[in-house]
Amino acid sequence: MKIFTSAGIREIDAATVRLEPVTPAGLMERAATVLFQRVKDLVAPERKISVFAGPGNNGGDGLVLARLMREDGYAVKVYVVETGSARSSEFTLNASRLESCGIRPFFLADAGQFPVIGRDEVIIDAIFGSGLRRPPSGVAAEVIRRINGTGAFILSVDVPSGLFCEDNSSADCDAIVKATRTITFQFPKLAFMFAGNGIFTGNWEVVDIGLHSGTISETDTPYHYIVRESIRPLLKIRGKFDHKGTFGHALLVAGSYGKAGAATLSAGAALRTGAGLVTVHTPSSAVLALQAALPEAMVSPDPGSSNVTTLPDLALYDAIGAGPGLGTDPDTASVLKNLLDRSTVPVVLDADALNILSQHREWLDLLSPRTILTPHPGEFRRLTGTDSSDFRLLEEQRTFAARHRCVVVLKGAHTSVALPDGTVYFNSTGNPGMATGGSGDVLTGMITSLLAQGYDPADAAITGVYLHGLSGDIALRIHSEESVIAGDILMNIGRAFRETHFNNFSVYL
Repeated sequence: MKIFTSAGIREIDAATVRLEPVTPAGLMERAATVLFQRVKDLVAPERKISVFAGPGNNGGDGLVLARLMREDGYAVKVYVVETGSARSSEFTLNASRLESCGIRPFFLADAGQFPVIGRDEVIIDAIFGSGLRRPPSGVAAEVIRRINGTGAFILSVDVPSGLFCEDNSSADCDAIVKATRTITFQFPKLAFMFAGNGIFTGNWEVVDIGLHSGTISETDTPYHYIVRESIRPLLKIRGKFDHKGTFGHALLVAGSYGKAGAATLSAGAALRTGAGLVTVHTPSSAVLALQAALPEAMVSPDPGSSNVTTLPDLALYDAIGAGPGLGTDPDTASVLKNLLDRSTVPVVLDADALNILSQHREWLDLLSPRTILTPHPGEFRRLTGTDSSDFRLLEEQRTFAARHRCVVVLKGAHTSVALPDGTVYFNSTGNPGMATGGSGDVLTGMITSLLAQGYDPADAAITGVYLHGLSGDIALRIHSEESVIAGDILMNIGRAFRETHFNNFSVYL
């Protein structure tokens, strides 16, 4: 699924009106009708509804929604916020239609006129949409603050009012609606991908309003949202006469004294993701624990007792993952330098491998074009020396991937995969229960396994991230967010594959 900027969305809206037999008002009616069908699923008929509309097209959507809800028996009041902007023709048309069905909007020219709204009521926020150019001010800003203070269930139409669709570094955070839920039209908005905006969007979902499919297909964007339909075609199909050699040999350079578990999780994930053979190069102190916990994996004992100090013969392997539980001992740092110098196969660098790189940034020039880095934001900031966040951090991620010709997987609620050509893929799977030690080790093993099986680095990263999140989602069906552990993610990789392969397959136990 594509993610477009607000400018791109306006172009697609205009193309839909131009290429289909639909007027702007008709398109608004279409969008609000789809929205209404979803709102009916979320809001009980006995709830009191207050719709806050601005004078633009987002407000027009709110007016149509109010009319449809009134016609369906909901108790609806409408408040038009006088923002100082001119009213769009679609807003004016739908204000007239609204009055014809018995609702007379109340015009808020002063925040002191804000109504009393109980915590058990519902607010529909349709003040500002994707066309917002500057932070709300005056009466609009004060109305937004009062909306946030009601404690009511807040449902935002398309975009929480006050939130910009891309970069919010200049936004006034006190003048952004804090939605309980956001229902957005046709595409996710780029701003929804960033951690700092979660307090404003709440739980969000996309509804299809039928914008022109040909225009969507033909319009380029660097931003994409990873969904099952985009992953399924990437999965390799196994043949009847395939054997373990067909599916590659993965090497994991992982573990140190006291951290054999990281190596075990990573290796287990590599096996569950389908690598034909998995070898773990690890300190001698971790060998017994690994072989006892994971008899399916082979172990290459390092001469060092506490840390990895050497590399095995790399000619045996089709892909290499390094970092889980590795430590940052100087001898281990030398091993990583040696790996970057010698490796001729795809490499995944995670955890302590990234921490070592951040101490030796000159080694970044040694990264091959088939390298995948999997930092969390803190590791990425150490690696780049940046203090940026959200949109600007995304831009630095894209720049880094292009400069070093590698794939950068920036982990988070919507893990982003930046490719060397500037394209970014945001993940749709995963949940807060996955914020647990070892979760990243599982991801490293999964991506390394896909590389060993012959997936190219971009497909391996995108597919691995999606399946990893889906494994966590399946684990959540069985456990709770508090109780999910990395081993639960690992044990549900197979079920994640099945859910991705088959339309009607769903796992609950």
